[in-house]
Amino acid sequence: MIPFYIYFKGGNMESLKELYKIGMGPSSSHTMGPRKAADAFNRTYPQAESFKTVLYGSLAATGKGHLTDFAIKEAFYPKPVEIEWDYTTLMPKHPNALKLQALDKAGHLLGEQVAYSVGGGDVRTDDTIGRAINNIYPHNSMAAILDYTSQKRMLLWEYVEECEGPEIWEYLTHVWTTMKHTMNRGLEKRGVLPGSLNLERKARRYLYKAENSPRYLRRMNNLFSYALACAEENASGGIVVTAPTCGSCGVVPAVCRLIQEICEFEDNTIIRALATASLFGNLAKSNASISGAEVGCQGEVGVACAMAAAATCQLEGGDNQ
Repeated sequence: MIPFYIYFKGGNMESLKELYKIGMGPSSSHTMGPRKAADAFNRTYPQAESFKTVLYGSLAATGKGHLTDFAIKEAFYPKPVEIEWDYTTLMPKHPNALKLQALDKAGHLLGEQVAYSVGGGDVRTDDTIGRAINNIYPHNSMAAILDYTSQKRMLLWEYVEECEGPEIWEYLTHVWTTMKHTMNRGLEKRGVLPGSLNLERKARRYLYKAENSPRYLRRMNNLFSYALACAEENASGGIVVTAPTCGSCGVVPAVCRLIQEICEFEDNTIIRALATASLFGNLAKSNASISGAEVGCQGEVGVACAMAAAATCQLEGGDNQ
């Protein structure tokens, strides 16, 4: 049976700033989203003495491993927060739901709100679930975008600039710089990742393998090491860029870095490729989903692969088609 919330999809696209988000891992939907919801609720009720949060569905089921409770408590700090884990209730509009309550000194309810972490760090309420809040793109399908850019004789990155404005390049420069810093940090670190599985970091090991591999294996091992570096930084709660999510944050940076090294591209060339890639991520986000709770982790990584493929095509001289 198709979940009720699937029917809320569609509509024009938001800014790529809502796709490429910079924040702390390990999950855009289970860490960044709940933190954002708690931050906004805290600002709404500055007079509250304490808060209570009820986590439903997927947030309750996997929230401990994703540090959901830690993110919420950090957002409300220094005020006390009670976290309730409701493992049995599945909210009809989205599996990643949480109820936020503000309490006065006597414990009386000042106000409450149900929020939905819909993927990629985005948050919606009952009033906004299923639609983009700030539509800035006039089209919502690749067919429409290709038709428009063909008429205007513009490249996809030029279409992004037309819709977003020239100031978007400053933001994308920050995005690419952050991606590179994330990879560099992950390549330098050793040890065991947080969590009960005691997984050892592998990015540095793959980089060493690359340096000591035959030429035909070197690039593949470099690619693995770059992607793992981002993924391991995300798993440890480090700063990453959602591309389009925290869980899939390693694919696009790794591919772009490898191609930049091979072809010696300037950063501006990579940044334009990131702009083009964002269209593919945004289309999936607005017409389907990038939330692992809805489409699985495979859906997140699949969209990331589509974004990386689009960036690669542009960098290799491909046209819009």
